[in-house]
Amino acid sequence: MTILRWRETRAQAQTPPGPSMLAPNLGVRAVVSGLNQPISMAFFGQNQFFVLEKATGKVKVVANGVVKEVLDLAVNNAVERGLLGIALHPDFATNGAVYLYWTCQAPPPPVSNPYFPTQQACVDPPAFGPDTGDILSVPLLGNRVDRFTWNSTAQTLTYDRNLIKLHAFQNDGAPDPPNQQDSAQSAAGNHNAGVLRFGPDRKLYAVIGDNGRRGQLQNLAQGPTPPNPDDQFGGPTPDNNHFTGIIMRLNDDGTAPSDNPFFSAGAAIGGQAGANIQKIYAYGLRNTFGMAFDPISGDLWDEQNGDDTFDEINRVLPGMNGGWVQFMGPISRIAQFKSIEVSRAPGTLQQLRWPPVNTADTPQQAMARLFMLPGATYSDPEFSWKYSVAPAGIGFMSGSGLGPQYRGDLFVGAARTTLAGGYLFHFQLTGNRRMIGVDDRRLEDRVADNLDKFDITESESLLIGRDFGVGTDIHTGPNGNLFVVSLSNGAVYEIFRSR
Repeated sequence: MTILRWRETRAQAQTPPGPSMLAPNLGVRAVVSGLNQPISMAFFGQNQFFVLEKATGKVKVVANGVVKEVLDLAVNNAVERGLLGIALHPDFATNGAVYLYWTCQAPPPPVSNPYFPTQQACVDPPAFGPDTGDILSVPLLGNRVDRFTWNSTAQTLTYDRNLIKLHAFQNDGAPDPPNQQDSAQSAAGNHNAGVLRFGPDRKLYAVIGDNGRRGQLQNLAQGPTPPNPDDQFGGPTPDNNHFTGIIMRLNDDGTAPSDNPFFSAGAAIGGQAGANIQKIYAYGLRNTFGMAFDPISGDLWDEQNGDDTFDEINRVLPGMNGGWVQFMGPISRIAQFKSIEVSRAPGTLQQLRWPPVNTADTPQQAMARLFMLPGATYSDPEFSWKYSVAPAGIGFMSGSGLGPQYRGDLFVGAARTTLAGGYLFHFQLTGNRRMIGVDDRRLEDRVADNLDKFDITESESLLIGRDFGVGTDIHTGPNGNLFVVSLSNGAVYEIFRSR
């Protein structure tokens, strides 16, 4: 799936039916409703949490059911941009540090030359107030991670510092560089990802999708059409203008930890690209809307969104190369990946300059094409769907609040309302916490061989809830229950043990 249809799903759900659980011992209720495209949340007390509104740029606090606005950022909310991710510092109780991933705005470029933004980056401190949906009203480095300070007495969030500024501007139909075969490429605003998580190692993990780039971090060592640059801003090396399709691991001030998997490799490369490589935890990623830490093993997991085929659930090990753009799904299924992506309209993998007909024909050929930084590793996803079903937020059940049978299990929300009204999938892990456990014999290969895009054949046994709408974030709350943020339904739901 290329784009989460935020506006489409919201329009479909003006009167949401309300979710239901398929497990007889579980119930669900709305904790708060009437929000405008809520996308992420973070608890800071027993009945208190921050919740972000993607399109408005507003941070709100929900305390005992009462909603209060505490910050209003001036976001660019076109397509998948906006206010996207939140994480609280492990020492939040004493330092009040709140981290936000969001997309800022800039004046649009002139109609006569729309291929170059008017700003390289937004100024600091950032702007507050009105938002824009103009897809070109964004600086080149318009995605950013900032730290704010929460004052519990005044109930305010105050800007502290910027940690990193990331690529956002996408308008790839420029005549320069020549011979890219993408003059028909329209401006885009997708694949920003935006999930933030602090790990058990007290490091900040932040993810950005590929933003349609096609360079080294997308496994094209020489770019899409060598010897041309990746785009009108250079590339294919991962300088600041091309640092996409990665999970970053950062210190709480935005610097790179010296034990990151490519820290030494980045130091040897030097310059902007080398400094960025030092921040990488994993790369070769297309896009994701879900990332979470296993509360038992401490391992990082994510979901990855394919275009038409092979959405993935991954256990993300340090130094992982996810394989994109060369393939998605198990490497043994490369022929299926290519066949589906070539045959389904528009058959472009979004980026006209490197269409799916360029992908490898055999596993050996695909593996040989990967851009492997020193120490990088590839491993197959732990689970995938043959055709995309558009997963979104993921989260683990910490503790036994829903019953001991759910302890440590993984829950996955939907990016579309057309599947079970917005499915909620339930996965168990194996005893060693390294694989998805399955009871359905059809899933022993860890691939759901569904019949078409947005079809859940072979996923039926995983379905535990329906009508959750677009489920963008999932957390275990302080009370031990499971909470699901529904962007399309404008609500946060609480799943509880009913008997």
